[in-house]
Amino acid sequence: MRYRILGATEAYDEQGAPLPVGGRRLRALLAVLALRADRTVPADTLIDEVWARDEPPADAPAALQALVGRLRRALGKDAVVSESGGYRLAATPEDVDLHRFERLVREGKAALQRDDPESAARTLREAHALWRGPPGASRGAGASRAAGASRAAGAVRAAGAVRAAGAVRAAGAARAPGTA
Repeated sequence: MRYRILGATEAYDEQGAPLPVGGRRLRALLAVLALRADRTVPADTLIDEVWARDEPPADAPAALQALVGRLRRALGKDAVVSESGGYRLAATPEDVDLHRFERLVREGKAALQRDDPESAARTLREAHALWRGPPGASRGAGASRAAGASRAAGAVRAAGAVRAAGAVRAAGAARAPGTA
């Protein structure tokens, strides 16, 4: 499974086919879980994030449980795991575009520090290609969206700086020896 949260929240099966994750709250739930891939998210946090724009329902834990059931029907019953006090998306960080983006930016920076601007540029282009619009475009307006958007924006700024530095180094390396 692959999850995209750098833009509209989406899910894809192992063959790359999109999975129907309809409804604002269902996408918000998926986004909150994907932001914390393979970590248990407390039920209270999920309730706060999913119903960030509205007052949570009177029986919020039951409403959350129903929403988790809908998400499991959309993604597969094993995709969302019940844990003590919360839920966990059964995914690795590599399954989520934001986490892959952050890894690629780190690798691009490392390539630049190794004085390999070509590899840095290639890696950062791959990271940039993961973007499909504003982060969390289909999520609610909760703290998780703000945190995800802030993380992504910071990574984008870092990627831009690394790409610019790589371009400068590549241009300098292309000059003939002894020229300034």
